[in-house]
Amino acid sequence: MNLEELNKKYKTLSPKERIAELYKDFDQTKVLYTSSFGTTAALLLKMVTDINPNQLIYFLDTTYHFVETLEYKKELISKLGVNVTDVFPEDWKNEFTKKDKTWTIDQDLCCSINKVEPMDKLKEGQDVWISGLLGYQNSHRKNLDVFEEKGGLLKFYPILDMTEEEVNLFFSDNDIPKHSLEAQGFHSIGCAQCTVKGKGRSGRWSNTSKSECGLHL
Repeated sequence: MNLEELNKKYKTLSPKERIAELYKDFDQTKVLYTSSFGTTAALLLKMVTDINPNQLIYFLDTTYHFVETLEYKKELISKLGVNVTDVFPEDWKNEFTKKDKTWTIDQDLCCSINKVEPMDKLKEGQDVWISGLLGYQNSHRKNLDVFEEKGGLLKFYPILDMTEEEVNLFFSDNDIPKHSLEAQGFHSIGCAQCTVKGKGRSGRWSNTSKSECGLHL
């Protein structure tokens, strides 16, 4: 199926049905899944692992995550039984960003070194990348389809059209713990030095025009 046919087929399905169908339409060894272990990440983690418990989940450890995010990751691994592998940036480049405080000078470069480059290596040889983007989080995401083609790789957004109310209901119905920083007013959580409290993604790279790290652009 081409991109148009995939979007037409998957558009009418529920998020769970989309995920189940993905493993029928694609070789599961060619399906890539990354998780940020942010405020909404547990929803997709549960959906995917309920359908395919063997799916490997990659966590991009930039070395700049909140301690609370790393603790939440451990909690979800224990609660959901997910299979997680940590992926790190190149040591010398990561050390450079620490000494240089690159995020204060060139945020795009810091994201490129610590997120985009490690992600590019993971994408090699894969057909589909599962991602938990939600349309209500910002205007860029609102305009996406369930499938998007980027650089020869299909990006798959099964929960894209879920509302904030539906997301919250899923957490309560499935007794899933929430990220501890959410109660403090953090609604989108990335690296500690570039994240402040805020609704939606307004707390990410605040007071700048930046709204994405580069992974989804």
